[in-house]
Amino acid sequence: QVQLVESGGGLVQAGGSLRLSCAASGRTLRTYHMGWFRQAPGKEREFVVVISRSGDDTYYADSVKGRFTISRDNAKNTVYLQMNSLKPEDTALYYCAANRDYGIASDPGAYAYWGQGTQVTVSS
Repeated sequence: QVQLVESGGGLVQAGGSLRLSCAASGRTLRTYHMGWFRQAPGKEREFVVVISRSGDDTYYADSVKGRFTISRDNAKNTVYLQMNSLKPEDTALYYCAANRDYGIASDPGAYAYWGQGTQVTVSS
């Protein structure tokens, strides 16, 4: 089992940047494909991006492509989400999640482990 803790959220103006971190404990992160999801009030949880175990493969939602970058440092058991050119519509609770068996998956159901989330608020 792996425990995930997100950090780095906050309030930022439109056009600004934030860097989210997801720290893992309990098991080594290198055995998991790692995803970021987000959920805005009154909306369903939405896929943002996923990175493979090795970091060689990534898959982004169209809404964030070109603005967000996922990376991982397996030695530090941490995954990062660099978010640039933020828009008010990016406002949401951001979750990281771990998936061992389903590869580059965008379906939240493929992920067995989830963090508690970190809030990102983008003001216009």
